[in-house]
Amino acid sequence: MQTALPTPHVPTPEPAPIAIGTTIRAFRLQKGMSQGDIEKRTGLLRCYLSRVENGHTVPSLDTLAKIAGALDLPLSQFFSEEIVRDVPGLSLNEDEIRFLTQIQRYSANLSESDRRLLLAMVRKFAATASLSIS
Repeated sequence: MQTALPTPHVPTPEPAPIAIGTTIRAFRLQKGMSQGDIEKRTGLLRCYLSRVENGHTVPSLDTLAKIAGALDLPLSQFFSEEIVRDVPGLSLNEDEIRFLTQIQRYSANLSESDRRLLLAMVRKFAATASLSIS
């Protein structure tokens, strides 16, 4: 008599958690807005927005809806797994999108002063590049 071996249970991978703060920061920066701009549009304190963006606080859905409204985005955009590629007035190739995605990933762990320094460096590189093209 043969007995069948039990089939080992293979756990299905859990979906990666959504880093809602990083997502909010990315959309805010993409739209060229400061935390103060969001504060003015929502009434949420800038220090609260900072805590959300840095992952120290998880906002409620009502609060997310306020932030989405301030960014002129549908609430569902915060939960999309797709990379946002459609920016009005801006056309990026695959290499540029990959580069900006890497910058976004690395900058999420930077302090505010380091982020400002990085942005200043990028602006300087962009100004230098535009001078060499013309």
